[in-house]
Amino acid sequence: MSEGLLLAAGTAVWLGILTSISPCPLATNIAAISFISRDVGSARRVVATGVLYTVGRTLTYVILGALLVASLLSIPALAMFLQTYMNKALGPLLVVVGLVLVDVIPLRFSASCGSEKIGRWAQSAGVWGSLPLGMIFALAFCPVSAALFFGSLIPLALDAESRVALPSLYGIGTGLPVFVFAVLIGLGAQWVAKAFDKLTQVEKWARRITGVVFLAVGAYFIVVHLFGAGE
Repeated sequence: MSEGLLLAAGTAVWLGILTSISPCPLATNIAAISFISRDVGSARRVVATGVLYTVGRTLTYVILGALLVASLLSIPALAMFLQTYMNKALGPLLVVVGLVLVDVIPLRFSASCGSEKIGRWAQSAGVWGSLPLGMIFALAFCPVSAALFFGSLIPLALDAESRVALPSLYGIGTGLPVFVFAVLIGLGAQWVAKAFDKLTQVEKWARRITGVVFLAVGAYFIVVHLFGAGE
């Protein structure tokens, strides 16, 4: 595997992790697992619930990403356009996403990541109800998660012409923190509050550092591919 593909793969996993630990998705994931696991009766079943919920979220991102990338690349005219102008468009796009991540461009909207009716149905379905619940909740994009998925992962996958691999790695990345919290919930609720507080602080700095990196890379792409420096 070339260095470029390794970098793209690592970036996809990191974007997934950053998506999952962003405040809205993280709070939603913990609330969902806590809700549907409160009556399951054993730590093993709680962990199983977390695994299935994580698989559900991952499947949604993989299917959505693969469909978007495959659809865009299957249109000859659009594929040619992307090959010609992708690098030129990527710079400004990365700058915009970077500005969102460092809170220079504030995006604020209320996104309900589920309903009480869905939660009751998932609980009545038992452990297996967490699989479709994860798939449904993955579609409730918040500002940061939408910027990371549509503004970063999809362009990255298009540039690498990766229909499945990069969306899959992104989906796996979104599932890693969720799985950890499922294990913590299985061990005891008191661990979750402490871990949540620490991860919230980590997310804030990780998001800002990623935003700065995106701004730098975006500026580089703008200089090189829009203004032709170095060509």
